Amino acid sequence: MFENLQDRLSGSLRKISGQARLTDDNIKDTLREVRMALLEADVALPVVKDFIAGVRKRAIGQEVQRSLTPGQVFVKVVQQELERVMGDGSEALNLATRPPAVIMMAGLQGAGKTTTVAKLSRYLKEREKKSVMVVSADVYRPAAIKQLETLAGEVEAEFFPSTTEQDPVDIANGAIEAARRKHVDVVILDTAGRLHVDEDMMGEIGRLHKAVNPVETLFVVDAMTGQDAANTAKAFNDALALTGVVLTKTDGDARGGAALSVRHITGKPIKFLGIGEKTDALEPFHPDRVASRILGMGDVLSLIEEAERKLDHKKAQKLTKKIKKGKGFDLEDFRDQLQQMKKMGGIGGMLDKLPGGMGQMAQAAQQQVNDKSIGRMEAIICSMTPKERRYPDSINNSRKRRIATGSGTQIQDVNRLLKQHKQMSKMMKKMGKKGGMANMMRGMGGMMPPGGGGGGGGMPPFGRM
Repeated sequence: MFENLQDRLSGSLRKISGQARLTDDNIKDTLREVRMALLEADVALPVVKDFIAGVRKRAIGQEVQRSLTPGQVFVKVVQQELERVMGDGSEALNLATRPPAVIMMAGLQGAGKTTTVAKLSRYLKEREKKSVMVVSADVYRPAAIKQLETLAGEVEAEFFPSTTEQDPVDIANGAIEAARRKHVDVVILDTAGRLHVDEDMMGEIGRLHKAVNPVETLFVVDAMTGQDAANTAKAFNDALALTGVVLTKTDGDARGGAALSVRHITGKPIKFLGIGEKTDALEPFHPDRVASRILGMGDVLSLIEEAERKLDHKKAQKLTKKIKKGKGFDLEDFRDQLQQMKKMGGIGGMLDKLPGGMGQMAQAAQQQVNDKSIGRMEAIICSMTPKERRYPDSINNSRKRRIATGSGTQIQDVNRLLKQHKQMSKMMKKMGKKGGMANMMRGMGGMMPPGGGGGGGGMPPFGRM
């Protein structure tokens, strides 16, 4: 998300950040480029006008003019205005009520409501330690009820059954009563979607909302619809009094216009971002972190939080001790590191959150290695015997042929993998001698194989696979 906007804004702001003195001319030129970048990102025009006016007012004010580095302060002003447009801070769900707390999900058909219900269930169970029951009031699509039942099983949430013959209000009340009897903390209500906003839909969802009186009413909207997402959210908000918005499919939106438009147009906070198809691909929305990413400054806090949740720290500590004792880095260790990297969304997913020129590094890394090539490397290692994994030097030509056949690859791929492992093994040995291995593993959580190659100290030396 935000790739296009980040490229345009970074380029225009880089020119002014080195200026020792700001003038009407260089501010005007930069703001014109920023305005064009926002419009191309499909940010709604009223939002663009408000944003530019806010930056201009502060840029010609005392805080910039009196600074020793006015160009850099100007970039800071842009960042702060981005945060203001998207919201003053992260707004968590308000679940402070007598259980069960009811969360109602609304949105158009195809926005990803049902999947988001499952993602939110998993989020509440794993991060908030809440028990969750899910129920579908979509009586128009039997497949939606079945889909929710399947997803509930996947995320281990309670599922309250419903049928297309029932009234949505009766379904919701039945689920709330069942949750109360079972002492469930949260009930998430999936509602029917339509292909467009219509009176019948609004009337039904309004009746349902009035009957269950949810503590949270979240509007689920596809980020790829750009400023239309904000306009649709406003139409729902006028009918429902939303408490927040969930932007889905943000991983497929390179523009980011919806994220910058929704808060301004609806007055409601973005509470979550859907960042992929898997049930763990839901993240709280932090305006400050998103603004930082848009300006190419990275989002290290989110990366650290993700590492804390997803990585196997016992394995990282075990590897650290092994290297410090002078034991070799074998192919079993290599495979563990590949698996850890996959958990973090691959090299691109990690480097995308790092500051500075890491964006270019991410692109270069993704050209070198992706999920497909990581899977191929794993297959090669899995085709080896335990002894071969522990002693890579024992792998002769006949063994390479057998491994290539077993993994469905070529001998060249096996040779390439062994070469990469050797490079990494050397790097690990150096880190162990210098005592830097522990610090590196502690800091990065073992999230990627620390190799040489490419000039990045933490970049794995992957070649094309």
